[in-house]
Amino acid sequence: MRRIILILVIGVLVFGLWFRHALSPVDSSNTKEESFTVQSGESIGIIAAHLEERQLIRSPWVFKWYARVTGVAGKLQAGSFAVSPSSTSSEIMEILHSGKTQEFFVTVPEGYTVADIDKLMAAKGLGKPGDILNCAFTCDFETFDFLPLKAAGTREKGIGSKLEGYLFPETYSVSPTDYNPKFFLERMLGTFRKKIVNGHATEIAASGKTLHQVVTMASLVEEESRHDEERAQVAGILWKRLENRVVLGVDATTRYVLGKRTEALTKADVETDSAYNTRRTQGLPPSPIANPGESAITATLSPKESQYWYYLHDKTGVIRYAVTNDEHNVNKAKYLGR
Repeated sequence: MRRIILILVIGVLVFGLWFRHALSPVDSSNTKEESFTVQSGESIGIIAAHLEERQLIRSPWVFKWYARVTGVAGKLQAGSFAVSPSSTSSEIMEILHSGKTQEFFVTVPEGYTVADIDKLMAAKGLGKPGDILNCAFTCDFETFDFLPLKAAGTREKGIGSKLEGYLFPETYSVSPTDYNPKFFLERMLGTFRKKIVNGHATEIAASGKTLHQVVTMASLVEEESRHDEERAQVAGILWKRLENRVVLGVDATTRYVLGKRTEALTKADVETDSAYNTRRTQGLPPSPIANPGESAITATLSPKESQYWYYLHDKTGVIRYAVTNDEHNVNKAKYLGR
């Protein structure tokens, strides 16, 4: 009898520990919030299954059982809520039960494309994949008169929308309940107008370049620079090549049109017949290839003059400059092994 009691006690303790673990956060170190939506009429089982799919709870069975025991199983509210993997199951349950939505923050990094932003928002549970891209090509943004008159690319390829380059990278607060792709894009455009169009109006006018030329070049500088201190030097080289009718030779433009962010470019890739291939086509690409940050814009408006015509980053990320093509080839062999 004592052995049976001991086994039962141990079993209860083990179950209690497991149950407590099942209610604990999936990742207590990940405090980033994302949107989770409960549709009207969804059962506690479906809600629990969706939470597990999103890796927000450990056990849908424990979540359902705990919700029923506490009496909130049939009282979870429909709507979109900001939740985090660092929350316990009971904390998530309380958020869904209270019906109170929360704002959370989404950071759009410098150098992100419209396609990148689309993936970012969908991954956060804000809208569906394609919402941002579709809106970038089809929504009406006529109140932002600094935008190009028409897109340089097509929705089918997902490149060259009118908004590319003009969505200011920053951290934005978002309410899951009120989220709307068009309104979010308008906020980014509004921030661009405030920080760049108005904030750098004097420098843009003094540059003798159009806003589109500045933003397009800044997107190249953003993609071609790895540190703030080298941006002005890179900008100076690229402006000099442009003004002297030398092809820019920026592989990032070809990567943009091909959708190859990090993969090695093949010989066929660098021979792609496209206005975005700046190895073959003289001048700037038809549109920005990313959304540059303010530091890239500033560097583009204040380029550093130098004797250099070429540059590359070695395998450790250090930039290496060259005056002649021969010196550039030596740098390739020395620092890149080719």
